Amino acid sequence: MTPFRFTAAALLAGCLGWAAVPAQAQQPLKIGEINSYKALPQNLIPYRQGWLLAQEEVNAAGGVLGGRKLETIFRDDNANPGEAVRIAEELLTREKVEVLTGVTLSHVGLALTDFAKQRKTFFLASGPLSDKVVWDSGNRYTYRLRSGTYALSASVVEEAARLGKKRWALIYPNYEYGQAAVAAFKERLRKLQPDVEFVAEQAPPLGKIDAGSVVQAIGDAKPDAIFNVMFGSDLTKLAREGNTRGLFKGREVVSLLTGEPEYLDPLKDDAPEGWIVTGYPYASIHTPEHKAFIEAYRKKYNDYPRLNSVVGYATVKALAAGIQKAGSTDTEKMIEAFKGLEFSTPFGPARFRPQDNQSTLGIYVGRTARKDGKGVMPAGTYIDGSKLQPDEALIRKLRNPA
Repeated sequence: MTPFRFTAAALLAGCLGWAAVPAQAQQPLKIGEINSYKALPQNLIPYRQGWLLAQEEVNAAGGVLGGRKLETIFRDDNANPGEAVRIAEELLTREKVEVLTGVTLSHVGLALTDFAKQRKTFFLASGPLSDKVVWDSGNRYTYRLRSGTYALSASVVEEAARLGKKRWALIYPNYEYGQAAVAAFKERLRKLQPDVEFVAEQAPPLGKIDAGSVVQAIGDAKPDAIFNVMFGSDLTKLAREGNTRGLFKGREVVSLLTGEPEYLDPLKDDAPEGWIVTGYPYASIHTPEHKAFIEAYRKKYNDYPRLNSVVGYATVKALAAGIQKAGSTDTEKMIEAFKGLEFSTPFGPARFRPQDNQSTLGIYVGRTARKDGKGVMPAGTYIDGSKLQPDEALIRKLRNPA
């Protein structure tokens, strides 16, 4: 080879080598998202839409880590913890995802929390409400975006105490979420109102409520007020039967989740009026962050967002912020980056608490109404998630039992 040809070949090889570096850097960053899409379509269609909107925004702004675009592989867990664990392993080994996230149902969230610990891999739980995800079963690998049962109950308990009602009845689904929500409500209400009495409890299996017998039993107890934790199709049946039998007439009702459009919309004419609820008054939130979100969402989907749209959107924004701060998707670097991580949401800025890996995304509380033949939450007060948590000593005890 002549000196000229050698130099030309060397230059060509050098250029090809240089070109290969950014080409590799531009490979999509794969995220594995696991959720109960078939079991909870009313929640997870909006969730996925919010997710994809945020992903589109992140990618349009240049992606992460010097230009890598986010790419999400969505998988359905069939509302089954074992299936979720199997899928998580498949996503890591076969699909080569770099981050695991997702989950709405509490028992599935707990299974993947344990999987993250066993596999020593980072996991961002977007929506499971069981506080065991970050407390009793919490671990350094698992972070959670949405506030859990303790915060939900804490957000309404002061309103409940102000009602001054002594005799309370409780209705909740008989699994982790319902049991924990009622336990937290009872504990906190007793502190604020020592003379309170809980005169009836109805805990039907999730998705299998016999609304007639539940309403009859609650009515027979003659409570002054009702604390309800039922949601979805169970809530629809309870509201319809309760209205028919006059259970709610003249009684105050405090109800978790009921103000979310996912659960209000299906109620139609049976939608409750005047219930104190947690939810999402999307039409009356006028902050700059929410205005930008709702305009983008309506433009993309020609629809209004649901609360799970916010959850999906905020999860992607948190992931992008955490990956960028970490400078990598390495598990240890991600764990460190998420400690105290600040990120944007349609409800304003939020952060992950270093003491329990829980985000401060807050909760709206208001009363329901009926308008144009459907239920609405016309207004609400936003409570920052950092104000709804137990004291530090209890958290340390729960995360590190003796």
